[in-house]
Amino acid sequence: MQDHHRARRRRAVPQDPVVTAAIPDDAPDPADIASAGAVADDGRRGLALAARWLDPAHQAVLGLWWAEACGQLGRADLARALDVGRRHAAVRVQRMRGQLDVARGIVAALDAAPRCADLARTATGWDGTPSPLWRKRLDRHVRRCDTCLSASAALVPPERLVPALGLLPVPVALSTSVRELSASPPVASGAPVGWWQGWVEPVRDGWEAIVARPAAAVTAVALTVGGGATVTTVVMSPERPPAVVVASTPSPDARDRPPETSSSEPSHEPVAPSPAEPVEPPPDGTTRGVVTADLYVAPDGSDAADGSWARPFATVAHAVEVVRPGQTVAVRGGTYVVDEPLRLTTDGAPGARIVLSGYRDELPVLDLGQVPADEWPIVQDADHWTVGSLEIRGSRSHGYVCLSCAASVFEHLDVHDNTRSGLELRGEGTRDNVVRDSAFHHNHDDSAGGSAGIGLGVKFGSGEGNVVMRNRFFENADDGVDLGDFGSAVTLRDNESYGNGFDRWGIAGWQGNGGGFTLGGGDDPPAVAHVLVGNVAWGNGHHGFTDGGNRGALLFAGNVARDNGGAGYFLADAAAVLDGDVATGNDVPAKLGDAVVGDVAAP
Repeated sequence: MQDHHRARRRRAVPQDPVVTAAIPDDAPDPADIASAGAVADDGRRGLALAARWLDPAHQAVLGLWWAEACGQLGRADLARALDVGRRHAAVRVQRMRGQLDVARGIVAALDAAPRCADLARTATGWDGTPSPLWRKRLDRHVRRCDTCLSASAALVPPERLVPALGLLPVPVALSTSVRELSASPPVASGAPVGWWQGWVEPVRDGWEAIVARPAAAVTAVALTVGGGATVTTVVMSPERPPAVVVASTPSPDARDRPPETSSSEPSHEPVAPSPAEPVEPPPDGTTRGVVTADLYVAPDGSDAADGSWARPFATVAHAVEVVRPGQTVAVRGGTYVVDEPLRLTTDGAPGARIVLSGYRDELPVLDLGQVPADEWPIVQDADHWTVGSLEIRGSRSHGYVCLSCAASVFEHLDVHDNTRSGLELRGEGTRDNVVRDSAFHHNHDDSAGGSAGIGLGVKFGSGEGNVVMRNRFFENADDGVDLGDFGSAVTLRDNESYGNGFDRWGIAGWQGNGGGFTLGGGDDPPAVAHVLVGNVAWGNGHHGFTDGGNRGALLFAGNVARDNGGAGYFLADAAAVLDGDVATGNDVPAKLGDAVVGDVAAP
């Protein structure tokens, strides 16, 4: 009977393929809780397969990063193994992560049943052996295909597949061999061993990581899967470290070169700078901009041009005015000063999305500081858009407002130093949107005494099927995430919210109480059953997770609250269901009302 009603709900709401797999139920289901561990098991298998798609240099960094994530190496050890400084090591990890994301997306799309017919046609002639050539060809399809994107919508971040944030113990499959060979002590466990083993112990594949770590530096890393079959074996040579790869703004002569055609197989990798001039990676870790487009925008372009590669537009405003369904706008690297409100009003369509994206690994910046404070500088009032690989900063109001929009994707964004919020989804009919793999930070309203300036808001409206996954919300004046006065369930999966609620700007009359995740709010908060799986709230000024007066049947599974200034979980009103949630180092572990089912582990 429950499956029958769930099917009726899903048929009643038209779905875009990119988010169909992520629709939450109206009420918690014990089967959903039980499935959390299975999701992680699938992620480990996909990670092993994705490692085969990485370039050799990135495979080396992956092996070292895995050991670092398990607590057997520090970042200084990793940098010495690569024979680079810590900043260059961070760049290499970030670039490896970008290519790993590409590879995991390909693996997920290839594993989908049924497989996308267009992907099968794209793979015609492929012998099944991972290679850079086929990685680029398949990724070019995957990143623009709604069906293939939906296959990777629920991927568990790799951090969740190994001990993260110093809270969780080394996996049993790793601990024995690593501890025997490593000179460093094992990471201390901050949570019950049984809880985390449900996420890390393999079901289908056996994992083994062997780290040989002489006193000088790590020299070898091997990663194998079930039956002893080697997925990756890397021998490090400090004398010949892999090349440094960083994001960069193109030089003028680079703008004169047209994009490579599909026959020449363009590389995703940007040009490396001199090792003497390291470049910091963007805060969100990586960009995944488009490699080809229908329309181009560049700082040295002209809105009187035709928007081609050779004659790009000068403003994003003109590009979004003329773009049509199924077209892609690529924004070249550089700073674009937005002095009039930018409006996105043209609808895309299922199978014909409109894409607004940075170009490759260039870094376009939308500077919104010239728009008056009484206007929203970017408003999207349109459906079926993908917006990604942009830096959005400096708004005197909200940074980006998605107003009653549907079936849109926001990814690989760096949204910071805006006044009221970084990104806000609001209005009736706000449905089936995905916010993923982005960073929202340092948003603050100096005139509000710390009571405003959130990272992400899904507020003041309703609409089913909105998903927020794998994002970072940090060092905002107010909450990292605020779901105040939103009348439909939102799914939050594998996000981090930390360092929010502190005065970092010298604001007069500071009275902020920002926390990690606020799941309600307003004078009469609606009762909504939001779903939270695998999120982490740590080091916030106030509560880690709070219901905000929401009386709904919130579902919590596998979340962590650490070192928050208030309660790890403040659920005084909600009829919440808790399963496998952990609190440690908070002012109080949890304040739970009588309607809460379950409890919080507080080691």
